[in-house]
Amino acid sequence: MIIETERLILRPFTEDDSEDVYEYLKEPAANCFSCMKLNSVDEAKEEMKKRIGETEYYFAITLKDSGKVIGEIDAYPETGEPHADEHSVRDTFSPCWMLNVDYQGNGYAFEATHAFFDYLFSKKGARRIYAYVEDYNLPSQHLCEKLGMRREGLFMEFVSFVNNPDGTPRYENTCQYAILKKEWH
Repeated sequence: MIIETERLILRPFTEDDSEDVYEYLKEPAANCFSCMKLNSVDEAKEEMKKRIGETEYYFAITLKDSGKVIGEIDAYPETGEPHADEHSVRDTFSPCWMLNVDYQGNGYAFEATHAFFDYLFSKKGARRIYAYVEDYNLPSQHLCEKLGMRREGLFMEFVSFVNNPDGTPRYENTCQYAILKKEWH
């Protein structure tokens, strides 16, 4: 599957994407991506091999004019109900987006995420899309609001992605945003 916008192409990853992906995953910009950190281009090559089979829900964000990978976006169908069984409808998605810091501030995140949301609502049967954003990540909060998502809550000391210098978990405050298909324009 390929999603095209004015300036971007969202497409499945290839093995050739390893150097571009390493650029933004050698030092992930937000703590929530710390588990994805790559230590070398060789690690990035191994990661690309894992991603090759992902063609419906996990996309490289590439510049249309050069083909450079500047980020990624993904979301997988879930039930939206923590106690649902395997037969429950999977119409809820929680996207994750990440952009190379060198390309932030140019509207690429909005362009990619808007196209991805449209894809989820129109082609993948999404009823509800929600996102978790750290309270200090103001650009992602602004992006959620620009997409028409409503802030549904703030979870205090919700999750830990990294440790403090003394080794104890650093818990982060997390905002939740959401939008329903009937609210999508």
